[in-house]
Amino acid sequence: MDQSRIRDYLLSLSKDAEGRLGRLRKEAEASDVPIIKPDTEELLRTMVQLLKPESILEIGTAIGYSAMVMADCSEAGIVTIESYEKRIPMAKANFDEAGFTDRISLMEGDAGLILPRLCEEGRTFDLIFLDAAKGQYINWLPDIKRLMKKGALLFTDNVLLELTVMESRYTVERRDRTTHKRMREFLHAIKHDEELISSVLPVGDGVSLSVRL
Repeated sequence: MDQSRIRDYLLSLSKDAEGRLGRLRKEAEASDVPIIKPDTEELLRTMVQLLKPESILEIGTAIGYSAMVMADCSEAGIVTIESYEKRIPMAKANFDEAGFTDRISLMEGDAGLILPRLCEEGRTFDLIFLDAAKGQYINWLPDIKRLMKKGALLFTDNVLLELTVMESRYTVERRDRTTHKRMREFLHAIKHDEELISSVLPVGDGVSLSVRL
């Protein structure tokens, strides 16, 4: 079965993003700015609509596209974390233009430092969207679990590493081997964690869905 043909067909059924988000997607794609893939966006929208979260944590803001998607299809308050200084002003400008500054709070800095602080503050969330430095997913997982309410969803993007995650580490470029190793550890961890029930889906560049039991 040709998986690429199936994916192309399913994408052909989708309607293009409209309005401000549609324009932002085109600008991002033209500038090679990484944002979630269209089929990943569809799944994220579906899960947000299903879960109806009151509180969302996003790890990895980039230019703010996925945060705006979640704000567009929910009434949730959203906290989003970004460390790349170049993109922070772009995200803030996009939130302001969309009228989401009252619902989206951007925290600037390293998620590895911010997540423990949120834990100390006793913060918890109904949905956590993880789309940041892939080699750090496994390191952040303990704090992420502490931030998940019972029944909360962890939606993690890019877990297939462009289909290399299932390959031997020796077939991966040397510079990518640490990320490859850590992503495999992350996937093993979420699938064997007794406090989570997880599914990994070949959507976009791979998505995992983990529910806190």
